[in-house]
Amino acid sequence: MYFILRSKEVTNSLTAIKERHLSLSNQEAAVLYGLQDENLKFLENHLGAKIVARGGEILITGSSEEVDIAYEVFNQLIELIRTGNVITIPDINYCLRVVTEGKGANLTDMLNQVLQVTARGRQIKPKTIGQYNYVQAIKNHDIVFGIGPAGTGKTYLAVVMAVTALKNKEVNRIILTRPAVEAGEKLGFLPGDLQEKVDPYLRPLYDGLYDVLGIETAQRYMDKSVIEIAPLAYMRGRTLDDSFIILDEAQNTTPEQMKMFLTRIGFGSKAVVTGDVTQVDLPKNANSGLVVVQKILKGIKGISFQYLSQADVIRHPVVQRIILAYEEYQRQEEEGNAKGL
Repeated sequence: MYFILRSKEVTNSLTAIKERHLSLSNQEAAVLYGLQDENLKFLENHLGAKIVARGGEILITGSSEEVDIAYEVFNQLIELIRTGNVITIPDINYCLRVVTEGKGANLTDMLNQVLQVTARGRQIKPKTIGQYNYVQAIKNHDIVFGIGPAGTGKTYLAVVMAVTALKNKEVNRIILTRPAVEAGEKLGFLPGDLQEKVDPYLRPLYDGLYDVLGIETAQRYMDKSVIEIAPLAYMRGRTLDDSFIILDEAQNTTPEQMKMFLTRIGFGSKAVVTGDVTQVDLPKNANSGLVVVQKILKGIKGISFQYLSQADVIRHPVVQRIILAYEEYQRQEEEGNAKGL
């Protein structure tokens, strides 16, 4: 089903040139074209047909096959916009592959899959192809590594999938953990008892649970130990059966801690490991367990590595630009260090 306001098809039989015309609102066009027309430029470079866009008017010309492919791509992207989705370059790239390879998939159907409904009635759905692939990997693998920058929904979607598994009785409990030492702070030097010391580090995990389940329900599950939130050190010596286990901020684990965590996973359990390898808070000479594990476990059956990027950031556009700036700075620093060797 297409939602184009109006379209016109013209075929010149003498030259075998075909034209199709699309019209959409200026607001829809702004979302489709992207910041500084980056989406439109990508489409122009990757579609065989010629694309002329003025405001909300789009003219597609070329051979019959080229025009039909371009028209289908634009239709799917516009349908995505009209169902409240954000359009990113990976979405466009995936749409191009789906249409050109004739898979018959519909991006709107994919990105409108409701994963869970929050306590306030808000539907939770993947917002980008990267998020969709991440969710599918969690469904189909025992262990999934979600690696990418802040704001890509790595931890939040993992919590959503954990709650879904619990409600569907696929697991008996949820365990959420993260390293308790970040930004150079050591627990022994912080005021308060152990719970008060670790709570600030674990707060993002609480926030995700509270949003999905509501504060009262989440607290009731925690009181019954159906949901457990604890520092990574608490995992040592345990075997966790029939559990959905999430390790957050995994870039701040050592290789030894990562191995310890992964070997805690028991029968009937699923684990999701999330982290951002550009934000490692370990001492300068220490290796990140999240970096090392990619080399060790790559290609192992039952394990999936999913890489999210700034294109999957759903926060304010300024946050996306900030992340890009930091990534570029890190790239330049690494190049400078390499030249200095």
